[in-house]
Amino acid sequence: MPYNESELVARAAYDSEDAGAFYSQIWGGDDIHLGLYETPDEPIADASHRTMEHMVSKIQQDSIDYAVDFGSGYCGAARYLQAELNTQILAVNLSGEQNRRAEQLNQLAGTAEKITVVDASYNNVPAEDDTADLVWSQDAFLHAERRDLPMAEAARILKPGGEFLFTDPMAADGVSASELSGVLERLNLSSLASPDEYKHLAAEVGLELVEFDDLSEMLPQHYGRVLEETQANTDELLQTASQEYLDGMTKGLQHWVDAGNRGLLSWGIFHFRKTA
Repeated sequence: MPYNESELVARAAYDSEDAGAFYSQIWGGDDIHLGLYETPDEPIADASHRTMEHMVSKIQQDSIDYAVDFGSGYCGAARYLQAELNTQILAVNLSGEQNRRAEQLNQLAGTAEKITVVDASYNNVPAEDDTADLVWSQDAFLHAERRDLPMAEAARILKPGGEFLFTDPMAADGVSASELSGVLERLNLSSLASPDEYKHLAAEVGLELVEFDDLSEMLPQHYGRVLEETQANTDELLQTASQEYLDGMTKGLQHWVDAGNRGLLSWGIFHFRKTA
């Protein structure tokens, strides 16, 4: 199925050499998602790993035989889930460059037979109905033009009683797109979802809210740490990424920090269950 415009924009953003250099060096090329920080100067990788630990602790099923990761990036979460849950995983991701790196890392970790990486969109997941025990996603849905589509896909592929855990950078409830113009322009987005919007969309497709763990204070802290690391490693980054890319990234990160500190943004862990 051909990709829509928003999917093509997201794919191009992550497939570029500049993006590969940035994410592999600053985020470590393993987990590309927001972290939970215990100290202001904690390494990004440690905080990012803690997010996954916290999410896994919320799973209520005794066993997970099959999980699907929407927007799997470099498969850092997929490898962690496979190790923690001993499960088969379908890793769904748009970026061919990220997927190639993910498969290399999966081979090195000895998980290639347990994790199937597919070039696909979370709007059209190549999985059968009612087959997954768990659907997982971290900070990927902001790129969706229609956020009802990944919600519907999660509901479609989950077994009754299956769980859906995800995070996403969002607008705080009641905040308009015009108030977030700096954040949106950098990402070529027209809007961000909000916690209330995700709750509504999930309910429409038969997903019951178990919990929304509001961790919004971590958003500006995380982007602040990424900004600090970017500035501290500029010389190294310039060996593989362009000055133009880094200037744009620095400006964009500052918008996230400023908007987060003003209370305009939200982030946290959604936990849903399929009711039927």
